[in-house]
Amino acid sequence: MSVHEELAHARHALDDLVRAVERLQIPRGNDPDVRRVRVDTDHLREDLDLLRQSMAAEESPADPAQPQIVFIPRTPYDPSMWADCEDEGIGSRHGPERRQARPARRLPRRA
Repeated sequence: MSVHEELAHARHALDDLVRAVERLQIPRGNDPDVRRVRVDTDHLREDLDLLRQSMAAEESPADPAQPQIVFIPRTPYDPSMWADCEDEGIGSRHGPERRQARPARRLPRRA
């Protein structure tokens, strides 16, 4: 059975239970035990409705054709935001100022 069929079957069974509890309430009156069972059936009905709603929400995904729009401000970023960052971007160790400061290495000669 599909989920929808299972939920419909559970709802039908719960409706039968509610009717049976109502028939029990007629001869017993407002007995606390019958009242407690009646409240429990009401809670079950609410829980089943919540389950049905959550299943329906999961099956209807948001419209994938509409991407979320993120607005980027045109104002420049605050320079203090970058104060403690290290520059590890492309070419950070290969710039002209780095090449001159690095001593040349010589490979050892083989005998």
